[in-house]
Amino acid sequence: MFLSVWSTVRAFLRDAAESLYHIVVVALSAGIALLLPAGAKQFLSFWARVEHDKLSLIAVEMTVAILLIVCLNYFHRSRRDRVLAAMATGAGLVSFFPHRTRGAQQRIEQLKEEQGTGRTISVIGSSGHSTFVDQVGGLSSVLDKCLGARIMLVNPYSQEASARILAINHPEFTLDTFREEVRHSIQLLKRLKAMGKDVKLKLYSDSPLIKLVILGDYLWLQHYHADLDVQTMPEYVLRHNRKDHGLYTLYAHYFVQRWESAEIPEYDFETDELVYRNRAGNEIRRERFEIKTAPEEVGALPEARTLTVNRPNPKPTAVRETLSRDLQGCGSTALAG
Repeated sequence: MFLSVWSTVRAFLRDAAESLYHIVVVALSAGIALLLPAGAKQFLSFWARVEHDKLSLIAVEMTVAILLIVCLNYFHRSRRDRVLAAMATGAGLVSFFPHRTRGAQQRIEQLKEEQGTGRTISVIGSSGHSTFVDQVGGLSSVLDKCLGARIMLVNPYSQEASARILAINHPEFTLDTFREEVRHSIQLLKRLKAMGKDVKLKLYSDSPLIKLVILGDYLWLQHYHADLDVQTMPEYVLRHNRKDHGLYTLYAHYFVQRWESAEIPEYDFETDELVYRNRAGNEIRRERFEIKTAPEEVGALPEARTLTVNRPNPKPTAVRETLSRDLQGCGSTALAG
Protein backbone atom coordinates (compact mmCIF):
# COMPACT_ATOMS: atom_id res chain seq x y z
CA MET A 1 0.00 0.00 0.00
CA PHE A 2 2.74 2.43 0.98
CA LEU A 3 4.76 1.61 -2.16
CA SER A 4 1.72 2.22 -4.36
CA VAL A 5 1.02 5.62 -2.76
CA TRP A 6 4.70 6.57 -2.93
CA SER A 7 4.84 5.61 -6.61
CA THR A 8 1.81 7.82 -7.32
CA VAL A 9 3.34 10.74 -5.42
CA ARG A 10 6.64 10.35 -7.29
CA ALA A 11 4.86 10.33 -10.66
CA PHE A 12 2.95 13.50 -9.69
CA LEU A 13 6.13 15.27 -8.55
CA ARG A 14 7.93 14.26 -11.74
CA ASP A 15 5.13 15.65 -13.92
CA ALA A 16 5.02 18.84 -11.83
CA ALA A 17 8.78 19.28 -12.19
CA GLU A 18 8.54 18.95 -15.99
CA SER A 19 5.75 21.55 -16.12
CA LEU A 20 7.72 23.90 -13.86
CA TYR A 21 10.76 23.53 -16.13
CA HIS A 22 8.79 24.68 -19.18
CA ILE A 23 7.32 27.62 -17.24
CA VAL A 24 10.79 28.75 -16.13
CA VAL A 25 12.17 28.55 -19.70
CA VAL A 26 9.29 30.66 -21.07
CA ALA A 27 9.70 33.23 -18.26
CA LEU A 28 13.46 33.53 -18.89
CA SER A 29 12.91 33.98 -22.63
CA ALA A 30 10.38 36.76 -22.02
CA GLY A 31 12.70 38.47 -19.52
CA ILE A 32 15.66 38.40 -21.90
CA ALA A 33 13.53 39.83 -24.72
CA LEU A 34 12.34 42.69 -22.50
CA LEU A 35 15.85 43.52 -21.26
CA LEU A 36 17.54 43.53 -24.70
CA PRO A 37 16.83 47.23 -25.57
CA ALA A 38 18.01 48.48 -22.17
CA GLY A 39 21.04 46.18 -22.33
CA ALA A 40 21.97 47.47 -25.78
CA LYS A 41 21.85 51.07 -24.56
CA GLN A 42 24.01 50.29 -21.56
CA PHE A 43 26.56 48.49 -23.75
CA LEU A 44 26.81 51.40 -26.24
CA SER A 45 27.26 53.86 -23.37
CA PHE A 46 29.96 51.67 -21.80
CA TRP A 47 31.78 51.24 -25.13
CA ALA A 48 31.80 55.01 -25.75
CA ARG A 49 33.66 55.44 -22.46
CA VAL A 50 36.31 52.71 -22.94
CA GLU A 51 37.03 52.82 -26.70
CA HIS A 52 39.61 55.62 -26.28
CA ASP A 53 41.03 54.30 -22.98
CA LYS A 54 43.79 51.82 -23.84
CA LEU A 55 43.99 50.32 -20.36
CA SER A 56 40.24 49.72 -20.18
CA LEU A 57 40.25 48.37 -23.75
CA ILE A 58 43.01 45.86 -22.91
CA ALA A 59 41.11 44.79 -19.77
CA VAL A 60 37.96 44.23 -21.83
CA GLU A 61 39.85 42.21 -24.45
CA MET A 62 41.47 40.03 -21.78
CA THR A 63 38.10 39.44 -20.12
CA VAL A 64 36.53 38.49 -23.45
CA ALA A 65 39.46 36.15 -24.24
CA ILE A 66 39.12 34.40 -20.86
CA LEU A 67 35.37 33.99 -21.36
CA LEU A 68 35.96 32.56 -24.84
CA ILE A 69 38.52 30.06 -23.49
CA VAL A 70 36.16 28.98 -20.71
CA CYS A 71 33.22 28.61 -23.11
CA LEU A 72 35.25 26.68 -25.70
CA ASN A 73 36.60 24.34 -23.04
CA TYR A 74 33.08 23.82 -21.73
CA PHE A 75 31.72 22.98 -25.19
CA HIS A 76 34.67 20.67 -25.87
CA ARG A 77 34.14 18.87 -22.56
CA SER A 78 30.39 18.67 -23.18
CA ARG A 79 30.98 17.13 -26.60
CA ARG A 80 33.40 14.61 -25.12
CA ASP A 81 30.92 13.77 -22.35
CA ARG A 82 28.17 13.26 -24.92
CA VAL A 83 30.40 10.87 -26.85
CA LEU A 84 31.18 8.93 -23.66
CA ALA A 85 27.50 8.93 -22.71
CA ALA A 86 26.60 7.55 -26.14
CA MET A 87 29.22 4.83 -25.74
CA ALA A 88 27.93 3.96 -22.26
CA THR A 89 24.36 3.85 -23.56
CA GLY A 90 25.39 1.60 -26.42
CA ALA A 91 27.16 -0.71 -23.95
CA GLY A 92 24.09 -0.73 -21.70
CA LEU A 93 25.74 1.00 -18.73
CA VAL A 94 23.12 3.13 -17.00
CA SER A 95 24.59 3.62 -13.50
CA PHE A 96 27.90 3.32 -11.71
CA PHE A 97 28.25 3.37 -7.92
CA PRO A 98 31.91 3.60 -6.87
CA HIS A 99 30.92 3.77 -3.18
CA ARG A 100 27.88 2.59 -1.26
CA THR A 101 26.63 5.95 -0.05
CA ARG A 102 23.24 6.21 1.62
CA GLY A 103 21.58 7.79 -1.41
CA ALA A 104 23.09 5.24 -3.79
CA GLN A 105 21.97 2.36 -1.55
CA GLN A 106 18.37 3.62 -1.52
CA ARG A 107 18.39 4.07 -5.29
CA ILE A 108 19.77 0.56 -5.82
CA GLU A 109 17.19 -1.04 -3.51
CA GLN A 110 14.33 0.90 -5.11
CA LEU A 111 15.31 -0.15 -8.64
CA LYS A 112 15.76 -3.79 -7.56
CA GLU A 113 12.30 -3.89 -5.98
CA GLU A 114 10.72 -2.38 -9.10
CA GLN A 115 12.43 -4.83 -11.45
CA GLY A 116 12.18 -7.92 -9.23
CA THR A 117 8.45 -7.88 -8.49
CA GLY A 118 6.68 -10.69 -10.32
CA ARG A 119 9.80 -11.91 -12.13
CA THR A 120 12.29 -14.73 -11.96
CA ILE A 121 15.63 -13.48 -10.67
CA SER A 122 19.05 -14.90 -11.48
CA VAL A 123 21.98 -14.65 -9.09
CA ILE A 124 25.65 -15.65 -8.98
CA GLY A 125 27.18 -15.10 -5.56
CA SER A 126 29.42 -16.57 -2.93
CA SER A 127 27.70 -17.56 0.32
CA GLY A 128 24.56 -15.52 -0.38
CA HIS A 129 24.37 -14.31 3.21
CA SER A 130 24.88 -10.59 2.62
CA THR A 131 22.80 -10.73 -0.57
CA PHE A 132 19.48 -12.18 0.54
CA VAL A 133 19.79 -13.71 4.02
CA ASP A 134 20.77 -10.52 5.83
CA GLN A 135 17.71 -8.33 6.45
CA VAL A 136 19.54 -5.37 4.90
CA GLY A 137 20.81 -7.40 1.97
CA GLY A 138 20.30 -6.26 -1.59
CA LEU A 139 17.72 -8.97 -2.33
CA SER A 140 16.22 -9.60 1.11
CA SER A 141 12.90 -7.99 0.15
CA VAL A 142 12.99 -8.85 -3.56
CA LEU A 143 12.82 -12.59 -2.90
CA ASP A 144 9.45 -12.18 -1.18
CA LYS A 145 7.94 -10.62 -4.32
CA CYS A 146 9.57 -12.61 -7.11
CA LEU A 147 7.99 -15.60 -8.86
CA GLY A 148 11.13 -17.70 -8.79
CA ALA A 149 14.89 -17.64 -8.52
CA ARG A 150 17.89 -19.30 -10.13
CA ILE A 151 20.77 -18.99 -7.70
CA MET A 152 24.38 -20.13 -7.92
CA LEU A 153 26.52 -20.19 -4.78
CA VAL A 154 29.95 -21.52 -3.89
CA ASN A 155 30.17 -25.11 -2.70
CA PRO A 156 31.65 -24.51 0.78
CA TYR A 157 33.28 -27.95 0.78
CA SER A 158 35.07 -27.63 -2.55
CA GLN A 159 38.86 -27.70 -2.50
CA GLU A 160 39.10 -24.45 -4.51
CA ALA A 161 36.90 -22.50 -2.10
CA SER A 162 38.72 -23.91 0.92
CA ALA A 163 42.11 -23.09 -0.58
CA ARG A 164 41.03 -19.52 -1.34
CA ILE A 165 39.79 -18.87 2.19
CA LEU A 166 42.88 -20.45 3.72
CA ALA A 167 45.11 -18.30 1.51
CA ILE A 168 43.35 -15.11 2.66
CA ASN A 169 43.98 -16.04 6.30
CA HIS A 170 41.70 -13.44 7.92
CA PRO A 171 41.43 -13.99 11.69
CA GLU A 172 37.79 -12.93 12.06
CA PHE A 173 36.21 -15.04 9.32
CA THR A 174 36.79 -18.74 9.42
CA LEU A 175 35.97 -21.48 6.99
CA ASP A 176 33.32 -22.69 9.44
CA THR A 177 31.74 -19.21 9.38
CA PHE A 178 31.55 -19.28 5.60
CA ARG A 179 29.96 -22.73 5.64
CA GLU A 180 27.47 -21.55 8.24
CA GLU A 181 26.48 -18.64 5.98
CA VAL A 182 25.87 -21.05 3.10
CA ARG A 183 23.76 -23.21 5.45
CA HIS A 184 21.59 -20.19 6.33
CA SER A 185 21.18 -19.36 2.63
CA ILE A 186 20.03 -22.91 1.88
CA GLN A 187 17.54 -22.82 4.77
CA LEU A 188 16.08 -19.56 3.44
CA LEU A 189 15.73 -20.96 -0.06
CA LYS A 190 14.04 -24.05 1.38
CA ARG A 191 11.44 -21.84 3.06
CA LEU A 192 10.83 -19.99 -0.21
CA LYS A 193 10.48 -23.34 -1.97
CA ALA A 194 7.92 -24.43 0.62
CA MET A 195 5.96 -21.23 -0.03
CA GLY A 196 5.45 -22.34 -3.63
CA LYS A 197 8.12 -20.26 -5.34
CA ASP A 198 10.09 -21.81 -8.19
CA VAL A 199 13.51 -21.75 -6.55
CA LYS A 200 16.54 -23.60 -7.90
CA LEU A 201 20.03 -23.67 -6.43
CA LYS A 202 23.32 -24.80 -7.91
CA LEU A 203 26.69 -24.99 -6.16
CA TYR A 204 29.84 -24.35 -8.17
CA SER A 205 33.27 -25.41 -6.97
CA ASP A 206 35.65 -22.80 -8.40
CA SER A 207 36.55 -19.54 -6.70
CA PRO A 208 33.95 -16.74 -7.07
CA LEU A 209 34.76 -14.23 -9.79
CA ILE A 210 31.78 -11.87 -9.97
CA LYS A 211 28.63 -11.11 -8.03
CA LEU A 212 25.85 -10.92 -10.58
CA VAL A 213 22.12 -10.22 -10.19
CA ILE A 214 19.70 -10.20 -13.13
CA LEU A 215 16.27 -8.63 -12.58
CA GLY A 216 14.22 -8.22 -15.72
CA ASP A 217 15.96 -5.79 -18.10
CA TYR A 218 18.55 -4.73 -15.50
CA LEU A 219 21.73 -6.41 -14.34
CA TRP A 220 23.86 -5.59 -11.28
CA LEU A 221 27.53 -6.48 -11.36
CA GLN A 222 30.38 -6.46 -8.82
CA HIS A 223 33.70 -8.28 -8.81
CA TYR A 224 35.27 -10.22 -5.96
CA HIS A 225 38.63 -9.06 -4.65
CA ALA A 226 41.15 -11.30 -2.94
CA ASP A 227 41.61 -9.02 0.08
CA LEU A 228 38.49 -6.80 0.19
CA ASP A 229 34.83 -7.27 1.02
CA VAL A 230 32.68 -7.37 -2.11
CA GLN A 231 30.39 -4.74 -0.56
CA THR A 232 33.21 -2.20 -0.89
CA MET A 233 33.66 -2.92 -4.60
CA PRO A 234 32.16 -0.65 -7.28
CA GLU A 235 28.73 -1.67 -8.55
CA TYR A 236 27.67 -1.41 -12.19
CA VAL A 237 24.09 -1.38 -13.44
CA LEU A 238 23.53 -2.59 -17.01
CA ARG A 239 20.32 -2.43 -18.99
CA HIS A 240 19.21 -4.59 -21.88
CA ASN A 241 18.83 -2.79 -25.20
CA ARG A 242 17.10 -3.85 -28.37
CA LYS A 243 20.31 -4.13 -30.39
CA ASP A 244 21.62 -6.93 -28.13
CA HIS A 245 25.20 -5.72 -28.37
CA GLY A 246 25.51 -4.34 -24.85
CA LEU A 247 27.26 -5.77 -21.83
CA TYR A 248 23.92 -6.98 -20.48
CA THR A 249 23.74 -9.58 -23.22
CA LEU A 250 27.33 -10.65 -22.55
CA TYR A 251 26.84 -11.25 -18.82
CA ALA A 252 23.37 -12.75 -19.26
CA HIS A 253 24.88 -15.22 -21.72
CA TYR A 254 27.66 -15.91 -19.20
CA PHE A 255 25.06 -16.75 -16.55
CA VAL A 256 23.19 -19.10 -18.91
CA GLN A 257 26.40 -20.90 -19.81
CA ARG A 258 27.31 -21.36 -16.13
CA TRP A 259 23.79 -22.43 -15.24
CA GLU A 260 23.59 -25.04 -18.00
CA SER A 261 27.08 -26.40 -17.36
CA ALA A 262 27.03 -30.13 -16.68
CA GLU A 263 29.90 -29.71 -14.22
CA ILE A 264 27.80 -27.67 -11.77
CA PRO A 265 25.32 -29.80 -9.79
CA GLU A 266 21.85 -28.75 -8.69
CA TYR A 267 20.88 -28.85 -5.03
CA ASP A 268 17.86 -31.02 -4.20
CA PHE A 269 16.02 -29.30 -1.34
CA GLU A 270 14.01 -32.43 -0.53
CA THR A 271 16.88 -34.88 -0.09
CA ASP A 272 19.86 -32.53 0.51
CA GLU A 273 21.74 -34.05 -2.41
CA LEU A 274 23.76 -32.67 -5.28
CA VAL A 275 22.25 -33.83 -8.57
CA TYR A 276 24.57 -34.12 -11.58
CA ARG A 277 23.06 -34.12 -15.04
CA ASN A 278 24.41 -34.53 -18.55
CA ARG A 279 24.04 -31.97 -21.33
CA ALA A 280 20.67 -33.44 -22.26
CA GLY A 281 19.37 -32.80 -18.74
CA ASN A 282 19.22 -36.42 -17.70
CA GLU A 283 20.32 -37.30 -14.19
CA ILE A 284 23.52 -39.33 -14.05
CA ARG A 285 24.37 -39.44 -10.33
CA ARG A 286 23.71 -37.94 -6.91
CA GLU A 287 25.98 -36.99 -4.03
CA ARG A 288 24.89 -36.58 -0.43
CA PHE A 289 25.38 -33.02 0.80
CA GLU A 290 24.79 -32.27 4.46
CA ILE A 291 26.11 -29.14 6.15
CA LYS A 292 26.94 -29.44 9.83
CA THR A 293 24.12 -28.12 12.01
CA ALA A 294 24.59 -24.81 13.81
CA PRO A 295 25.68 -25.07 17.50
CA GLU A 296 22.31 -23.82 18.81
CA GLU A 297 20.54 -26.63 16.97
CA VAL A 298 22.81 -29.45 18.04
CA GLY A 299 20.85 -30.09 21.27
CA ALA A 300 17.68 -30.77 19.31
CA LEU A 301 19.31 -33.58 17.28
CA PRO A 302 20.85 -36.89 18.32
CA GLU A 303 24.20 -35.87 16.87
CA ALA A 304 25.76 -33.20 14.72
CA ARG A 305 25.83 -33.89 11.01
CA THR A 306 28.93 -33.68 8.89
CA LEU A 307 29.52 -33.77 5.18
CA THR A 308 29.14 -37.18 3.55
CA VAL A 309 30.02 -37.58 -0.10
CA ASN A 310 28.98 -40.78 -1.86
CA ARG A 311 31.54 -40.56 -4.61
CA PRO A 312 33.40 -43.53 -6.05
CA ASN A 313 36.92 -43.21 -4.76
CA PRO A 314 39.54 -45.94 -4.32
CA LYS A 315 41.03 -43.98 -1.39
CA PRO A 316 38.23 -42.99 1.03
CA THR A 317 40.75 -42.43 3.80
CA ALA A 318 42.47 -39.73 1.76
CA VAL A 319 39.13 -38.00 1.20
CA ARG A 320 38.38 -37.97 4.92
CA GLU A 321 41.84 -36.56 5.65
CA THR A 322 41.38 -33.81 3.04
CA LEU A 323 37.99 -32.79 4.48
CA SER A 324 39.42 -32.85 7.98
CA ARG A 325 42.20 -30.45 6.95
CA ASP A 326 39.66 -28.17 5.24
CA LEU A 327 37.72 -27.82 8.49
CA GLN A 328 40.76 -26.24 10.14
CA GLY A 329 40.88 -23.18 7.82
CA CYS A 330 39.91 -19.59 8.22
CA GLY A 331 38.35 -17.17 5.69
CA SER A 332 37.44 -13.60 4.86
CA THR A 333 34.49 -11.48 3.86
CA ALA A 334 35.95 -11.37 0.38
CA LEU A 335 33.86 -14.53 -0.17
CA ALA A 336 30.78 -13.26 1.61
CA GLY A 337 27.91 -11.96 -0.49
